[in-house]
Parts: sequence; structure tokens; C-alpha cells
Amino acid sequence: MAQLVVAALQLPTLGMNATRLEFYLKQAKQRDADLMLLGEYVLNHFFKEFATMSVAMVKAQTKKHLELLKTLAVKYDIVFVAPIIIAKKDGYYKSIVKMSAKNTRYYEQQILLPYEHWNEKKFFANKVESIRDAMSFNLKGFKVMVMAGFELHFDPFWEQVTRKKVDLLLLPTASTFGSHNRWREIIKTKAFLHGCYILRANRLGEYSDSEVKWKFYGDTMLVSPEGEVEMMLEDKESMLIEVIDKTEVLEHRKAWGFEKELKVREGLV
Repeated sequence: MAQLVVAALQLPTLGMNATRLEFYLKQAKQRDADLMLLGEYVLNHFFKEFATMSVAMVKAQTKKHLELLKTLAVKYDIVFVAPIIIAKKDGYYKSIVKMSAKNTRYYEQQILLPYEHWNEKKFFANKVESIRDAMSFNLKGFKVMVMAGFELHFDPFWEQVTRKKVDLLLLPTASTFGSHNRWREIIKTKAFLHGCYILRANRLGEYSDSEVKWKFYGDTMLVSPEGEVEMMLEDKESMLIEVIDKTEVLEHRKAWGFEKELKVREGLV
């Protein structure tokens, strides 16, 4: 049965520094990693810092990292999934890139945080539209789907996980304000209910404004379809590498039969 070696990097913002990324990639290659996930605001600065940055600087940062990811994807034969900020004429777009040696795909985040203290919805130019399918792809026998961190809270995305029979969900986040336990419990519950692995990469670092201090706490983790945490990083810069097995996904779905019970009711009035 299919196996996949997955990796997640737990880092603060890299800025223009490429050295650290390749340092970890060399280690990942030694363990035959197939896929590498990065957290939100790692390739780019936290969006509240953009006020002190020129558009040209943001564009240069994005361009440099996209070129680097492409080079590393080819050199190490690995698939990257990483949040990235794209600057266009009408503003900044919060996106996620999937980069492999063969192709590059983008997913624009559909639901952004709308709160007064953390208003990505107002800051970014992402359109408010009907929910569309998130980015998904096949990799070595696994159906993989990418969900932006805040989208975790909305059922239509989880309906896609069920409909597409997703085996591995990738969840890049920038969680803060001591929300460790809430995120852990939601992720474990969703993995169990939807019978899939969830790989979450959460960033590190701090940002302070006049009223609030933002401390991004890590807690990067891999959760199994049984809702068990198989590996978790703490609050230091580090890398997670684990092997996941398609057999565990199939056995969980067969044993609990959640999808089967829904299927027999399709079309019933």
C-alpha cells in the first residue's frame, strides 16, 4: 500500500534569507521527503508589517522565494506547499503556491480573517465570492488537499474533503494568542471525522503594535485519521518529518463507515 514521506518546517519569517531553507531541505532529502509544507507568513512578512514595506520590496521578496522554491523543487525532487503574497495592480493577494519540479499552481485563499484586530479581509484584495473547490492534487497514491488556516472553521471545505476522498490535508497557519488547545482539538476531531491525515505547519515569531503583542507559537503537527497526534513540534525552530500510510486511512474509513451511512441516504426524501 502507498506511503508518503511528509515534512513541515516551523520557522519565523525568512525575509530574504535563503540559506536556512536549503539547510533543512538537505536533511529532508536524506530522509526521502516527498512533500514540504511551510506556515503562513514565512516566505513573506506578517501582513501588518507591510505598512513599513514598499510594494517593490514585497514583490522582490515574493519573486526571490518563488525562484528559490523552484530551484529546490528541481534539485531535491520535492513538492513545496507554501503561503505566498502576490502583489497585483489592485492590491495584495493572500495565496498558496504548490511548487514541484514539473509545474506551479496557485490557490487564492477564499475566506480571510475579518476581525478588527486582525483584518486580512480588509487588507488583502482577495475577492468575496461563492465557495469554490480548494486546491487538490495526487501524489504517490494519495489525494492531497490544501486548506488555508482560517478556512478550517467552515464546513463547505470539509464537505470537499469528504467528496474528494482526501487522504492528506495540508494546513498552513499563523496561529497566536495562546490558542494552542483550541487548534489541537479542532484538528484532531476533524482528522477523525473525515478519516484523513492532517499536516499543520504553524509559524514562529513575534509582532507588536501599540495595543497587542502577537506571539506565534509553533505547534506544528501531524495528526492521524484516528485523531491521534503522531508528531508535534514545540515552540522552537525545527522540522517535522514522518511517513504516512494509505492503509491507515482506508482501515479507518472501513471501520467507522461515516461516508457509507451518508451514501445509503443519498436521494432519500
